[in-house]
Amino acid sequence: MKRQVLNTSAAPAAVGPYSQAVWAGDVLFCSGQIPLDPSTGQLVSGGIEAQTERVLENLAAVLRAAGLSLADVVKTTVFLTDLSQFAAMNAVYARYFPTNPPARSTVQVARLPRDAQVEIEAIAIRQT
Repeated sequence: MKRQVLNTSAAPAAVGPYSQAVWAGDVLFCSGQIPLDPSTGQLVSGGIEAQTERVLENLAAVLRAAGLSLADVVKTTVFLTDLSQFAAMNAVYARYFPTNPPARSTVQVARLPRDAQVEIEAIAIRQT
């Protein structure tokens, strides 16, 4: 199985020793995205809705760099610092996955990098 690292300037640069995504054959493993504006590297302002939108835009940018789209995502994991914000996050998430959404896990965590409220990682498949 071929392994290939993928990085793009269209999404925020990694804030640690990891890649934005890694191909393993036809499977793309996307690192968790937090709501950083790729042009400034700063956390976006606004609540959970604005942060979720930025996270999904960042994830979409990584997928585009791989020649994929959100429609190719088969699994996501959502990390929230407050599960009481689940409904608001979910409303934004549903706009990005309107039909046949991927499998998903959602967990509450104590803290996220840069004190973000949400982080989402994804696994996508190249359709052959």
